[in-house]
Amino acid sequence: MRKRKSSYKHKLVAIGDSMAQGFKNGGVYRTDLSFPALLARSFGHNTRFDSPSFAAQAGIPINIEMLVRGLSEEFGDSINWNQYLPVTKSLYSTLRRIKNYWEDESNHLHKMRQIPYHNQGVWGFAANDSWLMTSRKCREYLYENKPRYSIFSVLPDHAMYITGRLVLNPGFNSKYENCSQIGNLKRLNDDGGVENLIVCTGHNNIAGALSSLKVIFTDYGFMDKHRYERDFTVYRPEHFELEMRHLYEKIAPLNIPNVFVPTLPYMTIPPVTRGVNENREKQHTGYFDYYTRFWIWDDDFNPDKHPHLTKKEAILLDQLIDRYNMIIRNLAEEFGFHVVPVGKHVSAVARRRMGVNSIKPFPDGLISALKKNPSTTHLVEQNGNVRLSTDFIRVDENTRKVYQGGIFSLDGLHPSTIGYGMIADVYKNVMTEAGVQFDLPIDWDFILNNETLVTDPPYLLAELRLLLRFLSLGRQERITKIGQNILQQLLDMFGRTRSEEIEQD
Repeated sequence: MRKRKSSYKHKLVAIGDSMAQGFKNGGVYRTDLSFPALLARSFGHNTRFDSPSFAAQAGIPINIEMLVRGLSEEFGDSINWNQYLPVTKSLYSTLRRIKNYWEDESNHLHKMRQIPYHNQGVWGFAANDSWLMTSRKCREYLYENKPRYSIFSVLPDHAMYITGRLVLNPGFNSKYENCSQIGNLKRLNDDGGVENLIVCTGHNNIAGALSSLKVIFTDYGFMDKHRYERDFTVYRPEHFELEMRHLYEKIAPLNIPNVFVPTLPYMTIPPVTRGVNENREKQHTGYFDYYTRFWIWDDDFNPDKHPHLTKKEAILLDQLIDRYNMIIRNLAEEFGFHVVPVGKHVSAVARRRMGVNSIKPFPDGLISALKKNPSTTHLVEQNGNVRLSTDFIRVDENTRKVYQGGIFSLDGLHPSTIGYGMIADVYKNVMTEAGVQFDLPIDWDFILNNETLVTDPPYLLAELRLLLRFLSLGRQERITKIGQNILQQLLDMFGRTRSEEIEQD
């Protein structure tokens, strides 16, 4: 039993990766829409939950929704082949402006803040980054790796390190240069105490296999390697256990009353990859023969040409998730932490999987809010079925309304605002069972009002196939390279290994 204080200054703190930070549509932007921030709203108006702002340039490294919305406003609801040059020019100038902003320290650095943010999530962080990565490490890496400027480098080159520095030490105070997520958690705990802690990590110990479409297992010395030193994409289960145990051992002595850790969803659920069968007419049952990039369509896919995972590799990744989740549950029991079954709830809502019968995938509050909102009433059928799914989002060409997807954002890997709301709901249920008191329900009206991807989708999403083909298969070589790099460079930020960085440089 953890020793409880009579009161705690900090009601909720979160450490971890992109899921904790609220990353979506290719970047971190509205951190007030992260699932920890949505949870904090339910504590009541007097609860403070501070998150860093990345609103400038609509986020870092890129906000695909805003990019597509800008193209829609400039070129209308469709893009013709003869518009390649003006569209490409517009894309390139926009991306160059974003890149210049985030890579120029004078534009955004040095926030007047001494106390750490309550949301310490940083996208791209694996479990050991919670104690390895510091503001100094980020600064040194940025100094030693200058940005590149070419048509083949269209996003901020080292956006994760820029983000990490702004989260870990926003005031750029030399006194806190060596503070990691764990170090900042200790600072908050010493400053009046932390009552509830979310440790949302582990996703990036395997997600690199999705973003790189390569299964490369951890080797010797894995736990001491910084992000830029790693040449693997998947942690062996025994290595995952060692790393998570080491993390929990750093948290346990802080005597935080309630620590919540999530299980991980299967890697084949997010639509960042598309399943393709060798026989295109074969009815889908279980796993596909190949998993490739989401913008490569069935008729175009060639296993000798396009990057992919095989069925065997996809099954292996899901089996590893089962092992990881068993480790998470066992360690949580050992350390007295609470397990949040996020993985089980994601499986329950996945369209192409057998749902978990004991779980109702869509909260009543969400269904009620969908019915009330004029932009989403069509997503609840007369029989009560909700038309949201884990597929890549699709918009009807005639009605301009979403009819498929809505749970994952446009990067295909991270949740939409609705998806984060559903995660917040799962956490709230477990936290309530653990004795944590909330004053308010999850504010689904607020969530839907800020879910512009679903309530007010950009016109060009109605021609998603054409748009994705434009970004990846352009007819002119220069245009093709720019389009491919917008999508590929974003994925590389999550999955690129050290050997690939050296090869590209």
